[in-house]
Amino acid sequence: MRSYFRLHFVRLHFARSHFAPPRFVFLAMLLFAVLSPELNVSRETLAEEPPTSAQISQALTCQCGCGLTVANCNMPTCGFAVPVRTEIDRMIGKGMRGPQIVAFYRHKFGEKVLSAPTTEGFNLLAWTMPFIALIVGGGLIALAFGRWRSVAPVTTSERLAAPSSFDPALRRRLEKDLKESS
Repeated sequence: MRSYFRLHFVRLHFARSHFAPPRFVFLAMLLFAVLSPELNVSRETLAEEPPTSAQISQALTCQCGCGLTVANCNMPTCGFAVPVRTEIDRMIGKGMRGPQIVAFYRHKFGEKVLSAPTTEGFNLLAWTMPFIALIVGGGLIALAFGRWRSVAPVTTSERLAAPSSFDPALRRRLEKDLKESS
């Protein structure tokens, strides 16, 4: 019974106070992310680290037709992935950096060798178009639902009271035909 009152008091205390636990958790996570030295890594630091063959192979698409990256091509005698992996290891041994190696293959084979489109020029559209399509589609759906909800339904009495758009001559002919057929 006593623990029930404590629990009830704690609930009331947090409900009345301006300090809510979710805010505290968010602030603690933000503080950890800012102050953590492992997470504070800049692009320059990553560029200084020597690249691995797997990282560079992951950035290149195999040209044998399998549709996988050079790192994931599972054909043991692939005419493209096996020599490229060897050449990447040789380039790393010479001291070349990852962006230099990727640029070498991009120059040699064109944009098709990259496993992800670059974020410059026309390729920027490949990155932004799915999000633009989702936003436009969502807006159109919201607009359609708004219009459907705002249109008042026509009742039966309103339909009957509405003036007829039939030609009087056609109406007489229709009534005459109906009388003849009965």
